[in-house]
Amino acid sequence: MTTLKKEIDINCDLGESFGLYKFGSDPDIMPIISSANVACGFHAGDPQTIRETVALASSNGVRIGAHIGFPDRLGFGRREMKVSSEEILDYIIYQLGALDGFLKIYGVKMSHLKLHGALYMMAANQKEISDATIKAIKSYDSELEIYTLPNSELSKSAQLNNLKVIHEFFADRPYYNQKVKMFGWTMEEIGSSVDIAHRVLNELNYNSINEGKEQEIHSICVHSDTQNAPAIIHAVRKTLEENDFIIKALR
Repeated sequence: MTTLKKEIDINCDLGESFGLYKFGSDPDIMPIISSANVACGFHAGDPQTIRETVALASSNGVRIGAHIGFPDRLGFGRREMKVSSEEILDYIIYQLGALDGFLKIYGVKMSHLKLHGALYMMAANQKEISDATIKAIKSYDSELEIYTLPNSELSKSAQLNNLKVIHEFFADRPYYNQKVKMFGWTMEEIGSSVDIAHRVLNELNYNSINEGKEQEIHSICVHSDTQNAPAIIHAVRKTLEENDFIIKALR
């Protein structure tokens, strides 16, 4: 009897170096993921890094999306900012355009958008921010997929506007009471690479974070700046492939 394979995406935030400051292990990570979220110059990244990351992703056959954050290099985009809906829209359009310019010279189409850090969590929890995000996406390219948390405000807003949503699970973040602890976590809370891989498999099999609700997980995220990120991705990928999953971008 042939076992039915299940497809799952692995995404990672990349291109977060800038100038003399180097973050992440992009060359080690890119060959073992299926989707890359490329920093667009606000929270991290610069023109050279964007170009190099696009080239690396393209050569590895990895889908490329925009990783969009607040203009806050000092806080790496992880500090909340009080901004208007119009400012959110402008931030998103500006960063989409920055990445798109480099994609065009490599003949690659942008596949998705994922917000970063504080902006990601604000859009997940605040309808005004999520609606502004959706407005920006629809005005730029309504074919873009949106990575977000299941049952989030951004997911609800996207679905109401008939946009494609990719629900993700954070492999390298702890969860408590069905909610992700995005900031202030420790390596002890997320455990070893093996612990992480088993937690991911358990979530995909039992949908425990979403309490068994229909909003299934489509993608697993590992952050490139997490300690031992390449080893974590290898462990997650190996465990999933041994349990009848195919690592593949969903489009």
